Amino acid sequence: MPVQKILKTERNCWNISEAKESGLLIDGRDYYRAFYHAARTAQRYILISGWQFDSDVALLRGADAEAAGETGQFLSFLNQLCDRNKHLQIYILAWDFTALYSLDREWFQDWYFNWTTNERFTFCFDCCDFFGASHHQKFVVIDGSIAFVGGLDLCSGRWDDREHRVDNPNRVNADQSEYVPFHDVQSYHLGPVAQKLAELFTERWNCVCGGDLQLPTLFSDSRIPFEPSVAISADRVAISRTQIGAERGGQKRIQEIRRLLMDAIGAAEHLIYVENQYFSSNALYKALADRMMDSSRSRLQIVLIIAKEAEGFVEQLSIGVVQAKLLRELQKLAAETGHSFGIYYPASVGAGGKESATYIHSKLFLVDDRFLSVGSANMNNRSMGLDTELNVSWEAPSSESELARSLGAVRVELLAEHVGQNDPEVLANLGHMQELVKYLDGLAESGSCRLRRHPIDIISDDYLWVTSMLPEGLPFDPEGPFYQEDRYEGIPAAEDSFFTRGVSSLKSWLLSLGQTLTPR
Repeated sequence: MPVQKILKTERNCWNISEAKESGLLIDGRDYYRAFYHAARTAQRYILISGWQFDSDVALLRGADAEAAGETGQFLSFLNQLCDRNKHLQIYILAWDFTALYSLDREWFQDWYFNWTTNERFTFCFDCCDFFGASHHQKFVVIDGSIAFVGGLDLCSGRWDDREHRVDNPNRVNADQSEYVPFHDVQSYHLGPVAQKLAELFTERWNCVCGGDLQLPTLFSDSRIPFEPSVAISADRVAISRTQIGAERGGQKRIQEIRRLLMDAIGAAEHLIYVENQYFSSNALYKALADRMMDSSRSRLQIVLIIAKEAEGFVEQLSIGVVQAKLLRELQKLAAETGHSFGIYYPASVGAGGKESATYIHSKLFLVDDRFLSVGSANMNNRSMGLDTELNVSWEAPSSESELARSLGAVRVELLAEHVGQNDPEVLANLGHMQELVKYLDGLAESGSCRLRRHPIDIISDDYLWVTSMLPEGLPFDPEGPFYQEDRYEGIPAAEDSFFTRGVSSLKSWLLSLGQTLTPR
Protein backbone atom coordinates (compact mmCIF):
# COMPACT_ATOMS: atom_id res chain seq x y z
CA MET A 1 0.00 0.00 0.00
CA PRO A 2 1.50 3.40 -0.96
CA VAL A 3 2.31 5.75 1.91
CA GLN A 4 -0.30 8.47 2.41
CA LYS A 5 1.09 11.99 2.14
CA ILE A 6 0.05 13.98 5.22
CA LEU A 7 1.14 17.59 4.74
CA LYS A 8 -1.07 19.54 2.34
CA THR A 9 -1.02 23.32 2.07
CA GLU A 10 -4.39 25.05 2.25
CA ARG A 11 -5.71 22.05 4.18
CA ASN A 12 -3.58 21.25 7.21
CA CYS A 13 -0.68 23.68 6.94
CA TRP A 14 -0.31 27.33 6.08
CA ASN A 15 3.08 27.06 4.47
CA ILE A 16 5.94 24.62 3.83
CA SER A 17 9.18 26.57 3.96
CA GLU A 18 12.85 25.93 3.43
CA ALA A 19 15.01 25.31 6.51
CA LYS A 20 18.80 25.26 6.52
CA GLU A 21 18.91 23.61 9.93
CA SER A 22 16.17 22.22 12.13
CA GLY A 23 15.72 20.10 15.21
CA LEU A 24 14.57 19.86 18.82
CA LEU A 25 15.54 21.35 22.16
CA ILE A 26 14.30 18.96 24.81
CA ASP A 27 13.33 20.43 28.19
CA GLY A 28 13.74 23.91 29.59
CA ARG A 29 17.48 23.90 30.20
CA ASP A 30 18.30 23.21 26.55
CA TYR A 31 15.75 25.72 25.23
CA TYR A 32 16.46 28.55 27.66
CA ARG A 33 20.19 28.20 27.05
CA ALA A 34 19.66 28.17 23.27
CA PHE A 35 17.40 31.22 23.43
CA TYR A 36 20.01 33.08 25.50
CA HIS A 37 22.81 32.44 23.00
CA ALA A 38 20.62 33.08 19.94
CA ALA A 39 19.28 36.36 21.37
CA ARG A 40 22.85 37.60 21.89
CA THR A 41 23.39 37.36 18.11
CA ALA A 42 20.36 39.57 17.30
CA GLN A 43 21.15 42.57 15.09
CA ARG A 44 17.78 44.13 14.23
CA TYR A 45 14.85 42.44 16.02
CA ILE A 46 13.63 39.79 18.44
CA LEU A 47 9.96 38.76 18.29
CA ILE A 48 8.52 36.76 21.21
CA SER A 49 4.99 35.38 21.40
CA GLY A 50 3.66 33.47 24.39
CA TRP A 51 0.98 32.60 26.89
CA GLN A 52 2.96 33.74 29.94
CA PHE A 53 6.15 35.65 30.71
CA ASP A 54 7.96 36.41 33.96
CA SER A 55 10.48 39.22 34.12
CA ASP A 56 12.75 37.51 36.64
CA VAL A 57 12.94 33.97 35.23
CA ALA A 58 16.59 32.87 34.98
CA LEU A 59 17.57 31.63 31.54
CA LEU A 60 20.86 30.13 32.77
CA ARG A 61 21.40 28.10 35.93
CA GLY A 62 24.11 26.02 37.53
CA ALA A 63 27.06 25.30 35.24
CA ASP A 64 25.47 27.27 32.38
CA ALA A 65 25.30 30.42 34.50
CA GLU A 66 28.87 29.93 35.72
CA ALA A 67 30.12 29.57 32.14
CA ALA A 68 28.32 32.73 31.00
CA GLY A 69 29.06 34.75 34.12
CA GLU A 70 25.37 35.62 34.57
CA THR A 71 21.95 34.03 35.09
CA GLY A 72 20.38 36.04 32.28
CA GLN A 73 17.14 37.09 33.98
CA PHE A 74 14.63 37.45 31.17
CA LEU A 75 13.68 41.13 31.20
CA SER A 76 17.00 42.63 32.28
CA PHE A 77 18.89 40.42 29.80
CA LEU A 78 16.75 41.56 26.86
CA ASN A 79 16.88 45.18 27.95
CA GLN A 80 20.68 45.04 28.10
CA LEU A 81 20.72 43.75 24.52
CA CYS A 82 18.73 46.84 23.47
CA ASP A 83 21.04 49.14 25.39
CA ARG A 84 24.11 47.66 23.72
CA ASN A 85 22.70 47.69 20.17
CA LYS A 86 21.05 50.93 19.05
CA HIS A 87 19.45 49.16 16.05
CA LEU A 88 17.78 46.34 18.00
CA GLN A 89 13.99 46.25 18.41
CA ILE A 90 12.27 43.79 20.77
CA TYR A 91 8.56 42.98 20.59
CA ILE A 92 6.74 40.74 23.10
CA LEU A 93 3.16 39.58 22.51
CA ALA A 94 1.48 37.96 25.53
CA TRP A 95 -1.98 36.60 26.29
CA ASP A 96 -4.12 39.23 27.99
CA PHE A 97 -5.11 37.14 31.01
CA THR A 98 -8.17 38.07 33.03
CA ALA A 99 -8.15 39.50 36.55
CA LEU A 100 -8.96 36.12 38.08
CA TYR A 101 -5.56 34.89 36.93
CA SER A 102 -3.66 37.77 38.51
CA LEU A 103 -2.61 35.76 41.60
CA ASP A 104 -0.33 33.69 39.38
CA ARG A 105 0.93 36.55 37.20
CA GLU A 106 3.02 39.68 37.53
CA TRP A 107 0.79 42.70 38.05
CA PHE A 108 0.77 45.65 35.62
CA GLN A 109 3.08 43.75 33.33
CA ASP A 110 2.35 45.92 30.29
CA TRP A 111 3.35 49.01 32.25
CA TYR A 112 6.39 47.36 33.83
CA PHE A 113 7.75 45.89 30.58
CA ASN A 114 7.17 49.07 28.58
CA TRP A 115 8.13 51.81 31.04
CA THR A 116 11.16 50.30 32.77
CA THR A 117 12.96 49.27 29.59
CA ASN A 118 14.61 50.78 26.55
CA GLU A 119 12.36 52.78 24.19
CA ARG A 120 12.95 50.12 21.51
CA PHE A 121 11.46 47.44 23.78
CA THR A 122 7.68 47.04 23.25
CA PHE A 123 5.26 44.77 25.11
CA CYS A 124 1.65 44.20 24.04
CA PHE A 125 -1.20 42.12 25.44
CA ASP A 126 -3.08 39.96 22.93
CA CYS A 127 -6.83 40.35 23.34
CA CYS A 128 -7.79 40.01 19.69
CA ASP A 129 -9.93 36.88 19.73
CA PHE A 130 -13.23 35.79 21.22
CA PHE A 131 -14.15 36.14 24.86
CA GLY A 132 -12.91 33.05 26.70
CA ALA A 133 -10.19 32.24 24.18
CA SER A 134 -6.48 32.61 24.89
CA HIS A 135 -3.44 33.47 22.82
CA HIS A 136 -1.39 30.29 23.20
CA GLN A 137 1.21 30.44 20.40
CA LYS A 138 4.73 30.07 21.85
CA PHE A 139 7.42 31.11 19.41
CA VAL A 140 10.44 33.36 18.96
CA VAL A 141 11.98 34.86 15.81
CA ILE A 142 15.39 36.52 15.71
CA ASP A 143 16.27 38.66 12.67
CA GLY A 144 14.08 36.47 10.45
CA SER A 145 16.89 33.94 10.57
CA ILE A 146 16.51 31.83 13.73
CA ALA A 147 13.19 30.71 15.18
CA PHE A 148 11.92 28.59 18.06
CA VAL A 149 8.45 26.97 18.17
CA GLY A 150 6.99 24.63 20.78
CA GLY A 151 5.26 24.28 24.13
CA LEU A 152 7.63 26.25 26.36
CA ASP A 153 7.01 29.75 27.66
CA LEU A 154 9.77 31.92 29.11
CA CYS A 155 8.28 31.98 32.59
CA SER A 156 8.41 30.50 36.07
CA GLY A 157 7.94 26.80 36.70
CA ARG A 158 9.23 25.59 33.31
CA TRP A 159 13.01 25.14 33.57
CA ASP A 160 14.30 21.61 34.17
CA ASP A 161 17.14 19.48 32.88
CA ARG A 162 16.69 16.13 31.18
CA GLU A 163 17.34 14.02 34.28
CA HIS A 164 14.19 15.32 36.03
CA ARG A 165 15.56 14.46 39.46
CA VAL A 166 13.26 14.67 42.47
CA ASP A 167 15.65 17.12 44.15
CA ASN A 168 17.34 19.68 41.94
CA PRO A 169 18.58 22.91 43.56
CA ASN A 170 18.38 24.69 40.18
CA ARG A 171 14.68 23.86 39.67
CA VAL A 172 13.40 26.83 41.64
CA ASN A 173 11.70 30.10 40.79
CA ALA A 174 13.11 33.55 41.50
CA ASP A 175 11.56 33.50 44.99
CA GLN A 176 13.32 30.13 45.60
CA SER A 177 10.04 28.21 45.58
CA GLU A 178 10.42 24.66 44.28
CA TYR A 179 8.26 23.01 41.65
CA VAL A 180 7.84 19.51 40.24
CA PRO A 181 9.99 18.00 37.45
CA PHE A 182 8.82 19.40 34.12
CA HIS A 183 9.15 18.03 30.57
CA ASP A 184 8.55 19.93 27.34
CA VAL A 185 9.88 20.23 23.79
CA GLN A 186 10.78 23.26 21.66
CA SER A 187 11.89 23.16 18.03
CA TYR A 188 14.55 25.36 16.44
CA HIS A 189 14.89 26.47 12.82
CA LEU A 190 17.44 28.34 10.76
CA GLY A 191 16.59 29.81 7.37
CA PRO A 192 13.58 31.04 5.36
CA VAL A 193 11.05 29.31 7.62
CA ALA A 194 11.99 31.88 10.29
CA GLN A 195 11.01 34.66 7.88
CA LYS A 196 7.53 33.10 7.48
CA LEU A 197 7.16 32.96 11.25
CA ALA A 198 8.14 36.62 11.44
CA GLU A 199 5.36 37.31 8.93
CA LEU A 200 2.90 35.44 11.15
CA PHE A 201 3.98 37.44 14.20
CA THR A 202 3.69 40.73 12.29
CA GLU A 203 0.13 39.95 11.17
CA ARG A 204 -0.91 39.13 14.71
CA TRP A 205 0.86 42.14 16.21
CA ASN A 206 -0.79 44.56 13.81
CA CYS A 207 -4.19 43.05 14.55
CA VAL A 208 -3.77 43.31 18.31
CA CYS A 209 -1.90 46.58 18.63
CA GLY A 210 -3.50 48.42 15.74
CA GLY A 211 -0.08 49.43 14.48
CA ASP A 212 1.88 48.94 11.30
CA LEU A 213 4.86 46.85 12.30
CA GLN A 214 7.25 46.45 9.38
CA LEU A 215 10.43 44.43 9.81
CA PRO A 216 13.60 44.63 7.74
CA THR A 217 14.37 41.69 5.46
CA LEU A 218 17.66 40.17 6.53
CA PHE A 219 19.71 37.39 5.00
CA SER A 220 22.10 35.32 7.04
CA ASP A 221 24.21 32.28 6.30
CA SER A 222 25.12 31.82 9.95
CA ARG A 223 24.76 28.56 11.82
CA ILE A 224 22.87 28.08 15.06
CA PRO A 225 24.88 29.46 18.01
CA PHE A 226 23.96 26.61 20.40
CA GLU A 227 24.07 22.85 20.76
CA PRO A 228 20.77 21.14 19.84
CA SER A 229 19.28 18.24 21.78
CA VAL A 230 18.51 16.42 18.52
CA ALA A 231 19.13 17.59 14.95
CA ILE A 232 16.57 16.70 12.28
CA SER A 233 17.81 16.05 8.73
CA ALA A 234 15.21 18.17 6.95
CA ASP A 235 15.28 21.00 4.46
CA ARG A 236 11.54 21.77 4.66
CA VAL A 237 9.30 22.61 7.62
CA ALA A 238 5.51 23.05 7.60
CA ILE A 239 3.66 25.65 9.69
CA SER A 240 0.12 24.97 10.96
CA ARG A 241 -2.22 27.16 13.03
CA THR A 242 -5.39 27.31 15.06
CA GLN A 243 -7.18 30.64 14.91
CA ILE A 244 -10.89 31.11 15.49
CA GLY A 245 -11.07 34.59 14.00
CA ALA A 246 -10.63 38.08 15.31
CA GLU A 247 -13.04 40.70 16.52
CA ARG A 248 -10.77 43.25 14.84
CA GLY A 249 -8.67 42.96 11.73
CA GLY A 250 -10.85 40.53 9.79
CA GLN A 251 -8.76 37.41 10.47
CA LYS A 252 -10.56 34.25 9.41
CA ARG A 253 -11.11 31.02 11.30
CA ILE A 254 -8.30 28.48 10.81
CA GLN A 255 -8.22 24.84 12.00
CA GLU A 256 -5.11 23.56 10.27
CA ILE A 257 -3.77 21.76 13.37
CA ARG A 258 -7.04 19.92 13.91
CA ARG A 259 -6.99 18.61 10.34
CA LEU A 260 -3.25 17.94 10.51
CA LEU A 261 -3.48 15.59 13.49
CA MET A 262 -6.61 13.87 12.14
CA ASP A 263 -4.89 13.32 8.78
CA ALA A 264 -1.78 11.99 10.54
CA ILE A 265 -3.89 9.49 12.49
CA GLY A 266 -5.61 8.35 9.30
CA ALA A 267 -2.26 7.86 7.54
CA ALA A 268 -0.64 5.80 10.33
CA GLU A 269 0.37 2.27 9.34
CA HIS A 270 2.56 1.08 12.23
CA LEU A 271 3.03 3.52 15.09
CA ILE A 272 1.51 6.60 16.72
CA TYR A 273 3.68 8.16 19.43
CA VAL A 274 2.23 11.09 21.40
CA GLU A 275 3.45 13.34 24.19
CA ASN A 276 0.84 15.77 25.44
CA GLN A 277 -0.44 17.52 28.50
CA TYR A 278 -4.01 16.37 27.82
CA PHE A 279 -6.14 14.03 25.77
CA SER A 280 -9.71 15.31 25.67
CA SER A 281 -10.30 16.26 22.03
CA ASN A 282 -13.49 14.72 20.67
CA ALA A 283 -12.25 15.12 17.09
CA LEU A 284 -8.96 13.28 17.74
CA TYR A 285 -10.72 10.61 19.78
CA LYS A 286 -13.06 9.92 16.86
CA ALA A 287 -10.16 9.86 14.38
CA LEU A 288 -8.33 7.28 16.51
CA ALA A 289 -11.48 5.20 16.98
CA ASP A 290 -12.21 5.23 13.24
CA ARG A 291 -8.64 4.17 12.44
CA MET A 292 -8.80 1.33 14.96
CA MET A 293 -12.11 0.07 13.62
CA ASP A 294 -10.93 -0.07 10.01
CA SER A 295 -10.41 -3.82 9.70
CA SER A 296 -8.79 -3.46 6.27
CA ARG A 297 -5.84 -1.57 7.75
CA SER A 298 -2.78 -2.74 9.71
CA ARG A 299 -2.71 -3.02 13.50
CA LEU A 300 -1.08 -0.09 15.28
CA GLN A 301 1.27 0.45 18.18
CA ILE A 302 -0.13 3.50 20.00
CA VAL A 303 2.02 5.07 22.74
CA LEU A 304 0.66 7.98 24.75
CA ILE A 305 2.84 9.84 27.29
CA ILE A 306 0.71 12.28 29.31
CA ALA A 307 0.78 14.05 32.66
CA LYS A 308 -0.08 11.74 35.54
CA GLU A 309 -2.39 14.23 37.22
CA ALA A 310 -4.26 17.33 36.22
CA GLU A 311 -3.31 20.48 38.09
CA GLY A 312 -6.07 21.80 40.31
CA PHE A 313 -9.79 21.49 40.84
CA VAL A 314 -11.02 23.04 37.59
CA GLU A 315 -8.61 21.12 35.37
CA GLN A 316 -9.52 17.80 36.99
CA LEU A 317 -13.23 18.41 36.63
CA SER A 318 -13.16 19.72 33.08
CA ILE A 319 -10.44 18.02 31.05
CA GLY A 320 -9.76 15.20 33.54
CA VAL A 321 -13.30 13.78 33.51
CA VAL A 322 -13.53 13.67 29.72
CA GLN A 323 -9.95 12.44 29.32
CA ALA A 324 -10.55 9.45 31.59
CA LYS A 325 -13.71 8.53 29.70
CA LEU A 326 -12.12 8.77 26.25
CA LEU A 327 -8.98 6.85 27.23
CA ARG A 328 -11.03 4.03 28.79
CA GLU A 329 -13.06 3.74 25.62
CA LEU A 330 -9.93 3.71 23.44
CA GLN A 331 -8.33 1.04 25.63
CA LYS A 332 -11.41 -1.14 25.27
CA LEU A 333 -11.57 -0.56 21.52
CA ALA A 334 -7.89 -1.41 21.09
CA ALA A 335 -8.38 -4.70 22.93
CA GLU A 336 -11.37 -5.54 20.73
CA THR A 337 -9.67 -4.68 17.43
CA GLY A 338 -6.14 -6.00 18.02
CA HIS A 339 -4.27 -2.72 18.33
CA SER A 340 -1.70 -2.16 21.10
CA PHE A 341 -2.43 0.91 23.24
CA GLY A 342 -0.08 1.95 26.04
CA ILE A 343 -0.56 4.99 28.27
CA TYR A 344 2.34 6.08 30.49
CA TYR A 345 3.94 8.80 32.56
CA PRO A 346 7.55 9.10 33.82
CA ALA A 347 8.56 9.51 37.46
CA SER A 348 11.78 9.80 39.44
CA VAL A 349 12.58 8.36 42.85
CA GLY A 350 14.64 10.40 45.29
CA ALA A 351 16.22 9.81 48.66
CA GLY A 352 14.10 7.77 51.04
CA GLY A 353 11.99 6.38 48.20
CA LYS A 354 10.23 9.66 47.50
CA GLU A 355 8.65 9.53 44.03
CA SER A 356 7.83 12.54 41.91
CA ALA A 357 6.03 12.31 38.56
CA THR A 358 7.47 14.44 35.77
CA TYR A 359 4.80 16.84 34.56
CA ILE A 360 4.33 16.29 30.82
CA HIS A 361 3.71 19.61 29.11
CA SER A 362 5.01 18.78 25.61
CA LYS A 363 2.80 18.77 22.52
CA LEU A 364 4.40 16.25 20.17
CA PHE A 365 2.84 13.88 17.64
CA LEU A 366 4.82 11.29 15.63
CA VAL A 367 3.60 8.74 13.06
CA ASP A 368 5.59 5.77 11.72
CA ASP A 369 8.91 7.60 12.29
CA ARG A 370 8.14 9.51 9.08
CA PHE A 371 6.02 12.41 10.35
CA LEU A 372 6.55 14.63 13.37
CA SER A 373 4.63 17.66 14.63
CA VAL A 374 5.70 19.84 17.57
CA GLY A 375 4.12 23.02 18.88
CA SER A 376 1.78 24.67 21.33
CA ALA A 377 -1.41 22.71 20.60
CA ASN A 378 -2.68 20.40 23.31
CA MET A 379 -4.83 17.41 22.38
CA ASN A 380 -7.89 19.05 23.89
CA ASN A 381 -10.87 20.77 22.31
CA ARG A 382 -9.66 24.31 23.00
CA SER A 383 -6.47 23.82 21.01
CA MET A 384 -8.38 22.39 18.06
CA GLY A 385 -10.71 25.35 17.64
CA LEU A 386 -10.79 28.10 20.26
CA ASP A 387 -7.30 29.25 21.30
CA THR A 388 -4.57 30.50 18.96
CA GLU A 389 -2.02 27.72 18.44
CA LEU A 390 1.09 27.10 16.35
CA ASN A 391 2.73 23.82 15.30
CA VAL A 392 5.60 22.95 12.98
CA SER A 393 5.92 19.60 11.20
CA TRP A 394 8.35 17.48 9.24
CA GLU A 395 7.39 14.70 6.81
CA ALA A 396 9.79 12.19 5.26
CA PRO A 397 9.23 11.01 1.67
CA SER A 398 9.85 7.38 2.66
CA SER A 399 10.73 5.24 5.65
CA GLU A 400 14.23 4.69 4.18
CA SER A 401 15.10 8.38 3.90
CA GLU A 402 17.62 10.19 6.05
CA LEU A 403 14.82 12.33 7.48
CA ALA A 404 12.89 9.24 8.57
CA ARG A 405 16.00 7.92 10.32
CA SER A 406 16.42 11.20 12.19
CA LEU A 407 12.73 11.20 13.22
CA GLY A 408 13.19 7.67 14.53
CA ALA A 409 16.17 8.95 16.50
CA VAL A 410 13.94 11.66 18.02
CA ARG A 411 11.50 9.02 19.27
CA VAL A 412 14.27 6.90 20.77
CA GLU A 413 15.83 9.97 22.42
CA LEU A 414 12.53 10.91 24.05
CA LEU A 415 11.65 7.39 25.16
CA ALA A 416 15.13 6.88 26.60
CA GLU A 417 14.62 10.02 28.70
CA HIS A 418 11.23 8.81 29.96
CA VAL A 419 12.59 5.34 30.69
CA GLY A 420 15.73 6.77 32.30
CA GLN A 421 18.06 4.29 30.63
CA ASN A 422 20.36 4.60 27.64
CA ASP A 423 22.38 1.39 27.44
CA PRO A 424 22.67 -0.02 23.88
CA GLU A 425 20.25 -2.93 24.38
CA VAL A 426 17.49 -0.64 25.71
CA LEU A 427 18.03 1.89 22.93
CA ALA A 428 17.86 -0.86 20.30
CA ASN A 429 14.56 -2.14 21.71
CA LEU A 430 13.11 1.35 21.91
CA GLY A 431 13.99 1.81 18.25
CA HIS A 432 11.71 -1.02 17.14
CA MET A 433 8.12 -0.24 16.19
CA GLN A 434 6.93 -3.83 16.37
CA GLU A 435 5.62 -4.78 19.83
CA LEU A 436 6.83 -1.48 21.27
CA VAL A 437 3.87 -1.29 23.67
CA LYS A 438 4.62 -4.76 25.00
CA TYR A 439 8.23 -3.78 25.63
CA LEU A 440 7.25 -0.53 27.36
CA ASP A 441 4.69 -2.38 29.48
CA GLY A 442 7.43 -4.75 30.61
CA LEU A 443 9.70 -1.87 31.57
CA ALA A 444 6.91 -0.10 33.45
CA GLU A 445 5.98 -3.27 35.35
CA SER A 446 9.59 -4.08 36.24
CA GLY A 447 9.92 -1.07 38.52
CA SER A 448 13.53 -0.69 37.39
CA CYS A 449 13.06 2.45 35.30
CA ARG A 450 11.27 5.82 35.31
CA LEU A 451 8.34 4.76 33.12
CA ARG A 452 4.99 4.06 34.82
CA ARG A 453 1.61 2.86 33.62
CA HIS A 454 -0.88 5.71 33.70
CA PRO A 455 -3.75 5.32 36.19
CA ILE A 456 -6.09 7.20 33.77
CA ASP A 457 -8.63 8.04 36.50
CA ILE A 458 -7.17 11.27 37.90
CA ILE A 459 -10.17 12.66 39.73
CA SER A 460 -9.50 13.10 43.44
CA ASP A 461 -11.95 11.42 45.82
CA ASP A 462 -12.66 14.88 47.20
CA TYR A 463 -14.25 15.89 43.90
CA LEU A 464 -16.28 12.80 43.04
CA TRP A 465 -19.46 14.43 44.33
CA VAL A 466 -19.18 16.94 41.50
CA THR A 467 -18.94 14.24 38.83
CA SER A 468 -22.08 12.60 40.18
CA MET A 469 -23.97 15.79 39.32
CA LEU A 470 -21.98 16.64 36.17
CA PRO A 471 -20.94 13.29 34.62
CA GLU A 472 -19.42 15.05 31.61
CA GLY A 473 -17.43 17.44 33.80
CA LEU A 474 -17.38 21.22 33.82
CA PRO A 475 -17.79 22.90 30.39
CA PHE A 476 -14.35 24.51 30.30
CA ASP A 477 -12.87 22.76 27.26
CA PRO A 478 -14.98 23.81 24.25
CA GLU A 479 -13.84 23.70 20.64
CA GLY A 480 -15.55 27.03 19.97
CA PRO A 481 -17.11 29.93 21.87
CA PHE A 482 -20.43 29.52 23.63
CA TYR A 483 -21.47 32.96 22.46
CA GLN A 484 -20.45 35.11 19.54
CA GLU A 485 -21.94 37.97 17.63
CA ASP A 486 -21.07 36.55 14.23
CA ARG A 487 -21.65 33.09 12.79
CA TYR A 488 -18.58 31.12 11.83
CA GLU A 489 -18.48 27.98 9.77
CA GLY A 490 -18.94 24.96 11.99
CA ILE A 491 -19.80 27.01 15.10
CA PRO A 492 -23.56 27.57 15.54
CA ALA A 493 -24.55 30.87 17.09
CA ALA A 494 -26.96 30.88 20.03
CA GLU A 495 -30.63 31.22 19.10
CA ASP A 496 -32.13 34.60 19.85
CA SER A 497 -34.33 33.81 22.82
CA PHE A 498 -34.33 34.86 26.47
CA PHE A 499 -33.54 31.34 27.67
CA THR A 500 -30.71 30.60 25.25
CA ARG A 501 -29.19 34.03 25.75
CA GLY A 502 -29.19 33.41 29.50
CA VAL A 503 -27.66 29.95 29.08
CA SER A 504 -25.05 31.33 26.70
CA SER A 505 -24.13 34.08 29.15
CA LEU A 506 -23.83 31.57 31.99
CA LYS A 507 -21.71 29.25 29.88
CA SER A 508 -19.51 32.13 28.80
CA TRP A 509 -18.95 33.12 32.42
CA LEU A 510 -18.13 29.52 33.37
CA LEU A 511 -15.82 29.25 30.38
CA SER A 512 -14.02 32.41 31.39
CA LEU A 513 -13.65 31.15 34.94
CA GLY A 514 -12.30 27.82 33.75
CA GLN A 515 -9.97 29.50 31.28
CA THR A 516 -8.50 31.71 33.95
CA LEU A 517 -7.97 28.90 36.43
CA THR A 518 -6.81 26.10 34.15
CA PRO A 519 -3.00 25.81 33.75
CA ARG A 520 -1.80 25.88 30.18
